[in-house]
Amino acid sequence: MTYKWLAIIHIVLFAITAFFTVNPWYFLMLSIAQILFVPLTLQLILKVELRMYYFVLPAIFSVIVLQITNETSFDIVLAFIYLVFTLAVAIYGFSRFVQRGFTHLEEFSIDAGLMYLFMGGIWFFAFEVGIDTGFSPMLTWLTAIHFHYSSFLLPIFIGFAGRLYKPKSYPFFTSIILISPLVVAAGITFSPWLELVSVLLYIIGIYGFIVIVFKTPFKGLLQKSLVLLSFSALGITIIFSLLYAFGNSFGVFQVSIEFMLKFHGFFNCLVFGLIGVTGWSILTPAPLHEKWNFPISHIRGKFVVGEQILENYKGTETYNGLVDKMEVYINKKNVKPVIIDFYENTKHYQLFSEIQWYRWFKPFAAVYGMISQKMQQLNLPYSSKKMEMTGDIIAVEDGRFKTRAWLRKIESDVIFVALYSLHEKDKKSYMNIALPLPCSSMIGILELRELSNGNLLLTSNGSSYSDAGIYLSFRKIIFKLPLQEEFLIEENTGGDLFAKHRMKLFSIPFLNIDYTIVKKEVYV
Repeated sequence: MTYKWLAIIHIVLFAITAFFTVNPWYFLMLSIAQILFVPLTLQLILKVELRMYYFVLPAIFSVIVLQITNETSFDIVLAFIYLVFTLAVAIYGFSRFVQRGFTHLEEFSIDAGLMYLFMGGIWFFAFEVGIDTGFSPMLTWLTAIHFHYSSFLLPIFIGFAGRLYKPKSYPFFTSIILISPLVVAAGITFSPWLELVSVLLYIIGIYGFIVIVFKTPFKGLLQKSLVLLSFSALGITIIFSLLYAFGNSFGVFQVSIEFMLKFHGFFNCLVFGLIGVTGWSILTPAPLHEKWNFPISHIRGKFVVGEQILENYKGTETYNGLVDKMEVYINKKNVKPVIIDFYENTKHYQLFSEIQWYRWFKPFAAVYGMISQKMQQLNLPYSSKKMEMTGDIIAVEDGRFKTRAWLRKIESDVIFVALYSLHEKDKKSYMNIALPLPCSSMIGILELRELSNGNLLLTSNGSSYSDAGIYLSFRKIIFKLPLQEEFLIEENTGGDLFAKHRMKLFSIPFLNIDYTIVKKEVYV
């Protein structure tokens, strides 16, 4: 069945509901979202996946029955069926996120919209069943409609826009849109001032996207006009939402609920919702993200990792360095010889480390240290004292190419068990590093970049098409973590090496490790 025929069926179902409804007219604003906008938007994401109708049809018919009948003893069952449907959509959104991780913000925006729908289902259930939420029934219903439009449709629409065009301002405006529903909920619960702040955030985000959509290169003028009109409708209604929130906060003037229902009913339902779904249905952009397909180490740890994890996987090869030949990654002529020698003959060098946790992260580091001490992996000390890291390089067979383990210790404590390999994509070689964890593995995919001064940078920050990043592998799932790391390797005036290891969480620095790297006297 084509999308066109599905749309006709949903339109007919809504028309029947509108004709036979026993409720006030404004209840249809939520019904049209539940019967028409939500299922058709899901189809735009799933590409006419009919299996979803095992969940969709019972939910739609439950909504229809609730609208065309007076209050019955079966209302709680019907409302619960719709609640289960929104939960299934939220689980699907979460599963999409887990399969990808913290990458491609436009896809996360779609995931967030899918997950937010469950909040709309909860508020709808509370309204239909008559649960005392601490607010009036009307406010409970308005919260349900908010999560169907501003928290479901809007994030998905901006996700579609991001698939086509993602300027530097896209992350800023998307983040504002995604956090605004939470601020709205806090404002409704705790303070009219927060509600006012949430509306101001929505204004910034919505008007930002009106500009982005205007600049987006759509393939057809009709689609661009419809999508732009859809976003522009929100640009109008949000101003009246500001007046409403302003009146609640200061009591200077009052915009009535009745006026808001009529005004928002027209613009949000018919212009934003209907025209928006129609516009994106003309040609729904395909996702830019492709499934990760780089080689993964099959070595997994138990709760204690340590060096004993290598016992059953030792290979027969002998390696002196983390890399056999650096020319696989870079042009050796552009990098200082001592840096090349360190990576090709790592065993010939001593490492001295100084670890600095950022102040804001120290409480987490202290708690994590109690776990890592027992796990004997990623076991960084809390102290900032300069300490020597000793260790060895051991051949390992883990299903990847020429894997070797770099075992690093401070005295008798294992600090790192890192399994080094490499892989190639689009004629570019990446350093592929696995750190076994309990039942999983953390993977660092690093790009190597030559610097103009002859130094070397290893980084997990790559383009959207690069494999570079830090991932968690669990069974068949590869999840990109919100971590970024860089290693800057420099030669100092004495001929020794100095390495700066910088780590960030959500782009916020939390850890610095400085390494002094000295060639052992026997190899000098």
